[in-house]
Amino acid sequence: MRNQHASSEGEDEAEARPNLLKYYVRVARRRKWLIAGITAAFVLLGLLISFLMTPQYTATATIEISRETDQVTTFQSVERDVSIGDQEFYQTQYGLLRSATLAERIATQLGLVDDPAFFEMFGALNEENPAFELNGDRFVAEGRGERIRKAGAILLENVAVQPARLSRLVDIAFSSPDPVMSERIANSWATNFIETNLERKVQATAYGREVLQRQLAEYKDRLDESQRQLVNYASQQGIINLPASSSGEGGGVQERSIVVDNLAALNAALSEATADRIRAETRFRQSSVGGSSPEALANDAINSLRQRRAELAAQYENMMVRFEPGYPAAQALQEQISELDRAITVEERRITSSLESGYRQARARENALQSRVNALKDEFLDLRRRSISYNVYQQEVETNQALYDSLLQRFKEIGVAGGVGVNNISVVDAAKVPQEPSSPRLLLNLLLAIVSGLVVGVLAALGLEQLDEAIGDPNELKQQLGLPLLGTVPKVTGTDSPRDALLDRKSDLFDAYLSIQTNLGFTTEHGIPKSFSVTSTRPAEGKSTTSFALATSLARSGRKVILVDGDMRSPSVHHLGEVDHDRGLSNYLAGEDDINSLTFSMPDLGLTGMSAGPIPPNAAQLLTSNRLSNLINRLLRDYDHVVIDSPPVMGLADAPLIASNVEGVIYAIESHGIRSSQVKAALARLRSANARIFGGVLTKFEPQKSSYGYEYGYGYGRDDEGVAA
Repeated sequence: MRNQHASSEGEDEAEARPNLLKYYVRVARRRKWLIAGITAAFVLLGLLISFLMTPQYTATATIEISRETDQVTTFQSVERDVSIGDQEFYQTQYGLLRSATLAERIATQLGLVDDPAFFEMFGALNEENPAFELNGDRFVAEGRGERIRKAGAILLENVAVQPARLSRLVDIAFSSPDPVMSERIANSWATNFIETNLERKVQATAYGREVLQRQLAEYKDRLDESQRQLVNYASQQGIINLPASSSGEGGGVQERSIVVDNLAALNAALSEATADRIRAETRFRQSSVGGSSPEALANDAINSLRQRRAELAAQYENMMVRFEPGYPAAQALQEQISELDRAITVEERRITSSLESGYRQARARENALQSRVNALKDEFLDLRRRSISYNVYQQEVETNQALYDSLLQRFKEIGVAGGVGVNNISVVDAAKVPQEPSSPRLLLNLLLAIVSGLVVGVLAALGLEQLDEAIGDPNELKQQLGLPLLGTVPKVTGTDSPRDALLDRKSDLFDAYLSIQTNLGFTTEHGIPKSFSVTSTRPAEGKSTTSFALATSLARSGRKVILVDGDMRSPSVHHLGEVDHDRGLSNYLAGEDDINSLTFSMPDLGLTGMSAGPIPPNAAQLLTSNRLSNLINRLLRDYDHVVIDSPPVMGLADAPLIASNVEGVIYAIESHGIRSSQVKAALARLRSANARIFGGVLTKFEPQKSSYGYEYGYGYGRDDEGVAA
């Protein structure tokens, strides 16, 4: 059940929510004359402006601007990549094309500064200004500077710089009343821009040479100073470096220290002395072991002695075979052998002593070289410490030398390129004398005027629609006032009165109130209320017609109905019965009890009426008593329904008093006739009197004025002559 209820509420909201497109169409239909009037005014204004405008002729010259990189130095660290600066470069060129300096140059070159016709053509000839004072047909010499500025401003106001999208082409368009002048100025603009570009390059080259020349002198002084500092420091510290051959990637001359050379030489001698000492020591050690040194083995004297001893030893052995050791000859041989052994020993000792002496000399030489190497190492470390500042001075000299060489090379390049003019701007198409005016364009102006008029007209219509507080559509009763819609009543046109229209059962008015009666049957548990009043915010909104129509419709449905005129200030019910209002409601409220004498019959409508009676001096005071409640109760004994035509709510206490004595109130609201704020205030007064409001009836409704596409369909089923189909 809850889901069904939510679904039904959503459908109601969707139905109540207007279609925006239809809303705009309805607003346009309602405000069509306003929109048409504003559009027509804009069209007339566009025509007037077009005919009053001076024809303008536009000449266009096309140039090409190529991207190039201007570098005074070749240092890559201070140059941005070309692709990054493209946009900036072209925007700069467009700005230069619209520079005041260029415009003033063109004005001076073409003689426009001294041409009165030029200033008069553009409406800038101010005779009160001393600068435009004429001496015959020419300007005076004074004030030429001001005329140059004025002429440049005029040219800038009438020139258009139009870059072609995604290309290097730029159109220079100039407009003026004279086609020949437009052509001259457009071409002069292109050529002068090229000339100024070349002049800027020449000036930049000359300026670059001057700057580089100053920088060369400055860096030459820096280089000389750094070299002097290097030499002075080397002299103070005793640093002597010898030039070496070119080496390294740069191919520069590297210096080497004398200490380094000496240390290298001593290291080589030390290594050789150490090797000699090892060899001498080896020979000495070998000679100490039984004379087995190579020197001893290679000695001829020792070898001869050994050979002689061997021969004697062989003879001694042979003799021992035959003789005893004491044999004289054997003893003699033994003595010779012993003598030879002593001689061999002496020779070996002499050789060993010689080897030892060589060994000691080798060791002494090694120790001496080692001491010298150690001393040179200490000297080298000290030199390294003193060379730190020397290297700093050396690096400064090399840096200054590199900068000086680079600037000198660039200075030579600028000197060569200074005489060559390379221009990156060229004329693609020269301007031609225009044959037809570029403005005014009548068709375009008319189209703009129509579009502008329609836009302004629609905005004005929508604005008035928003400012309009009138209730114009049935949906607005619920949306703005919170009132249930009982029905809509069409506006009666022609000579027929509402009474005649209600008597015609085929009329739209009859169908409308029949529908309201049907909806009224759902307002209470017992169907159509027994007693109700019909009121409105102010007079002439259709409340009397509504009360009369509902009473008539109820009577035709076979019910006994009495229509009571409760508007004792401006009575109207008595006109329906073609009687006067000498006797009626005011008589009863004043104390008279004979009701029958206060009513009158309307047999053609099938109902009974009660007029308002004589107009009392204070109607509200009569309504404050309980006589009205008694009257309604007595009437309901004889009638099925009591319908009271109530006075309007605003400014009167009558309507709330009557509303508090009936079951409820039907509220009539004139379509497009009253502001919603007034209706809200009136409804608030009724609610403060505890009155029950059954709903609202939108009277005098015209479907064609509805903003929400509400269609009135009560005439369905009848042909054009009102006959049932």
